[in-house]
Amino acid sequence: MLSAKTIQIVKAITPAVAPHAEAITRNFYERMFRENPEVKAYFNQAHQHFGGQQRALAGAICAYFTHIDNLAALGPAVELIAQKHCSLGIQPEHYPIVGKHLLAAIGDVLGDAVTEEIAEAVTEAYQVLAAVCIEREEEIYQQQRSVPGGWNGYRTFVVERKVPESEIVTSFYLKPADGGELPAFRAGQYITVKVNHPETPTSPRNYSLSDVPGTGHYRISVKREVASFADGPEGLVSTYLHDQIEAGDALEIGPPCGEFYVDLAQVGDRPIVLLAGGIGVTPLIAMAKSLVARQVSNPIYFLQAARNSQVHALGAEVRELAKHPNVQALVMYDQPLESDLAKGYCDQVGLVDVALLREWLPIHNAEFYFCGPKAFMRNVFVQLNDMGVKPDRIHFEFFGPLQEITASHDPVAAS
Repeated sequence: MLSAKTIQIVKAITPAVAPHAEAITRNFYERMFRENPEVKAYFNQAHQHFGGQQRALAGAICAYFTHIDNLAALGPAVELIAQKHCSLGIQPEHYPIVGKHLLAAIGDVLGDAVTEEIAEAVTEAYQVLAAVCIEREEEIYQQQRSVPGGWNGYRTFVVERKVPESEIVTSFYLKPADGGELPAFRAGQYITVKVNHPETPTSPRNYSLSDVPGTGHYRISVKREVASFADGPEGLVSTYLHDQIEAGDALEIGPPCGEFYVDLAQVGDRPIVLLAGGIGVTPLIAMAKSLVARQVSNPIYFLQAARNSQVHALGAEVRELAKHPNVQALVMYDQPLESDLAKGYCDQVGLVDVALLREWLPIHNAEFYFCGPKAFMRNVFVQLNDMGVKPDRIHFEFFGPLQEITASHDPVAAS
């Protein structure tokens, strides 16, 4: 438990820390990678290059300081962090490294304002949070290794099949190389792929499981990530998987992790709405197929937004789901090819907006799950809030560092 003095000090310094939080986290990562380069292997350097990881950590620090006197409010954030840490194999010995460089970064940025008393309070606050995370992570590790077929760390899998889903998405069907049992997972979770890239060492990547549990395989559907600006880098691991990995090849896989899944005990008999933008369809198709396989009676609404038929992935599976009596599906293209609508590849042309959501969905009593590009998710989040959907019925997952969803009310395309 935190001392009353520490709580008082942390709350007092929060207004001063917040404007400098991102400068602190930039300093922190530079320090840590320079002095403890062994931890660099746990971090996606693309997120570092574009600043996503720095912004995400800055937001987490501000949230922790703000809620320092009510740690229960941080429960969902701690669970997200713990699941991510376990997917990467973070261990208790890594926490002192982070604490050391974080405190040093605060001192570098805020200078003489960081008195000995403040440094002691921040150190205590970090140690308490670290203890909470370590305890939860050990629980997750224990759960992973205790289930039939379960494991910690990495296990060798073989690519049974490689199936193109669109011009930019390919599915990989994975089975354990040892022929052993495959543990179940919660639809919506992800696995970790560790690639020994022949030219550029890189961190492991998380990919959502895109098929229903209990099939005897794990399936991931990977989007080829192209450069986001001229002369920018392509997705290192996604390109490697698309271009170099074939059926029969081996991959090192970490066990299922993640807190994004449908909890029927929480949902009850309410309608379940799944809103997918682009490659965000992967965890949501797994959820929908799992719900259908369990023969739930809840009405299920599945909206898939894509650019056009060239990049539209897993559309046939969405159509198959729509054959079930309690499933309604809607496919939208925002940049359709000339014949896409006439050929029935999509149901509507346009963007996801408030008018569409109000017309098509049971807004006031449904449980909402959505995933996709950041702009798509921000737009959906803002619209659901504007329509009065309660926060506890809104569930989402980012691909990459968690960032605050605010900003534009304008409809934004999927990608």
